[in-house]
Amino acid sequence: MTTLLDVRDLAVTYTLPGDGVWAPGRPLRALEDVSFQLATGETLGVVGESGCGKSTLARAILGLVPAAAGQVSWLGQDIARLDRRALRGMRRDLQIVFQDPLASLDPRMTAGQIIAEPLVTHEPGLGRAAIAARVAQSMARVGLDPRHLNRYPHEFSGGQCQRIAIARATILEPKLVVCDEPVSALDVSIQAQIVNLLVGMQSELGLALIFITHNLAIVRHVSHRIAVLYLGRLVEIGPAEQVFHAPRHPYARALIAALPVADPDREQARAAPRVEGEPPSPLTPPSGCAFRTRCVHAIARCAAERPGLEADGDHAVACHRWRELA
Repeated sequence: MTTLLDVRDLAVTYTLPGDGVWAPGRPLRALEDVSFQLATGETLGVVGESGCGKSTLARAILGLVPAAAGQVSWLGQDIARLDRRALRGMRRDLQIVFQDPLASLDPRMTAGQIIAEPLVTHEPGLGRAAIAARVAQSMARVGLDPRHLNRYPHEFSGGQCQRIAIARATILEPKLVVCDEPVSALDVSIQAQIVNLLVGMQSELGLALIFITHNLAIVRHVSHRIAVLYLGRLVEIGPAEQVFHAPRHPYARALIAALPVADPDREQARAAPRVEGEPPSPLTPPSGCAFRTRCVHAIARCAAERPGLEADGDHAVACHRWRELA
């Protein structure tokens, strides 16, 4: 398989206002030293608690926020080094579906105009008839009635609005779609429909997906590999079934163990490990391992030395004690 995306030591830092009028800004490290690769047709699930940097990662990959360090390469080209013209051409292959379907659509545009906009931008030579045909095809592909193309977003349900967003993101048949919490704002009954739609479109169009969510059951269903983020750092990455059945980082273990069991008796009887306390502030992260302040297995080395990702085949984990805890 061809490597589409190569992320190396990616870091993103925001500057927050100081405590006083003349106080200097305070750096907030949203991402640090994140590295992974993504191949053609592959789905990488990205999980972690709220505020761990998942959405920042999505935006940094697409060049929507600047990287403070590291490199994002698309088909061997460093995105940060591309000029405006080259970056514009590359964007037709890199698309995103946002979390809130209604907020991500322009309320002044009809569904047909929203879906057609990428065609107007990237294929300006197309005539009206060709654009209308492509829009109708794209709407039908995502389960929308093409006769409703002149309706506005507020006239659709939340699930239908997300289908419009997916139609817009895929009408150019891109190579990669980043899905940033694409179902978290939807009813549970609709979530499975949208997830199955994305999986079906991946098979049909050969898409690579980055699927960002806090729902571990969904990410297990859609992903080939899973990356676990904690406080902006990648703590574990590996094949989906390995991460679910044999997680190696204490944080990943606690997240997966917290998944509910269908059997009520087993659910009540089991003693699942829990992550105690709140995540530390990214403004003042702990020394060494970021998770050590909440980890029952932490030792002195965890405070003194930050663990790097240690590879074991196609599975990697950032923990000093993962071998003895396995």
